[in-house]
Amino acid sequence: MIDGPYFVLTVLGALACAVTAGVFVAFSAFVMKGLAALPPERGISAMQAINIAAVTPAFMLVFMGSAVLCAVLAVVTFVLWPEQGTVELLVGSALQLVGSFGVTVVANVPRNEALAKIDPAAPESAEVWRRYVSEWLVWNHIRGGASLAAAAAFILALT
Repeated sequence: MIDGPYFVLTVLGALACAVTAGVFVAFSAFVMKGLAALPPERGISAMQAINIAAVTPAFMLVFMGSAVLCAVLAVVTFVLWPEQGTVELLVGSALQLVGSFGVTVVANVPRNEALAKIDPAAPESAEVWRRYVSEWLVWNHIRGGASLAAAAAFILALT
C-alpha cells in the first residue's frame, strides 16, 4: 500500500496532472475556438498575448511542478517497487513526462515561438494562423488527454 510521504507525493502528482489537464482542456474546448472565430489578425494578436502571459510563476509552478513530481514519483517507484500501484505510477509518470511535458516542448512551444514572429497584419498571416490553430489543437488534445490519463493512473494507484 502507498502511505506516508509516498502517498502525499502521489496525491500531489495526481492533482498537478489534473490541473494541467484542465488548462489544456479549456484551450481545446473553447479558448482556441473563440480565437479561431476572430478575424485572423485579432486571433493572432490575442494568441501572441496569451503565449506571453502564460509564462507566469503560477502556471509554471503547476506545469513544471507536475513534471518534477512525476520524475520523482518514477524514481521513487523504481527504488521502492511497491506491491501495489507500481504499473499505474510508472504509466502515470510516463504519460505526464512524455505525453504532456514532452509534447509541449517539441510540438506546442515551437509553434508558439513561430507565431510570435508573425506580423498579424501581413496578408499571408491568415493562412499561417489557420494552419497554426489546426496543428496546435491536435497536439493540445494529446497533451490534455495525457495529463488527464496520468491523473487517473495516479488515482488508480492509490485505490
